[in-house]
Amino acid sequence: MTSASISDIRKELQHVDSDVLQTLCLRLAKCKKENKELLSYLLFEAHDEPGYIQQVKTEIELLFEEVSGRNLYLTKKILRKILRYTHRQIKYSGLPQTELELRIYFCEKVVASKIPLSTGTVLYNLYQQQLKKIGSVLSKLPEDLQADYSTSLKTIHYE
Repeated sequence: MTSASISDIRKELQHVDSDVLQTLCLRLAKCKKENKELLSYLLFEAHDEPGYIQQVKTEIELLFEEVSGRNLYLTKKILRKILRYTHRQIKYSGLPQTELELRIYFCEKVVASKIPLSTGTVLYNLYQQQLKKIGSVLSKLPEDLQADYSTSLKTIHYE
C-alpha cells in the first residue's frame, strides 16, 4: 500500500466530519507512542512553552542521574538515550528557542557531570555535534535573541 502525500491528506481532511476526525486522531494515537506524545503536546502543552521546556529539563535532569559512577561505555549509551529523548521533544515543539534551550541545557548538564569528553572520540564528537547544532539554530535567530543566549554559550564551549 502506498501512502498519500501530505497535500492529499490535507484536502481529504477538509471534507471529514469533526466526529470522524476525532476518531481518526484517537486511532492514530493508539498506533505509535510518538503519535500519542505529539498529540499530548499539541493538546495540553503547546500553549505553555516555558512550562513545557521546564518539564523536559526536569526529565533530562532525572535521566542524567543515571550517568554518575558509570563506566565510559554505559555513559555513552545513556547520553545517546538522553539525546534521543531531547531530540524527540524538540521535534514536537518545532520552535528554535525551545531547541536552543534544550540543547544548551543538555550541554550544561554534560559539563556539570564532569564526563571526560577528551578520553573518547565518540563522546567528544557527540558533544561537538550538539555545539554545531546550537550554532546553526542560533545563527537563524534575530540578533537580540542571539545576545540573550550568548552568555549561556560561554559556559558550555569545550575545546
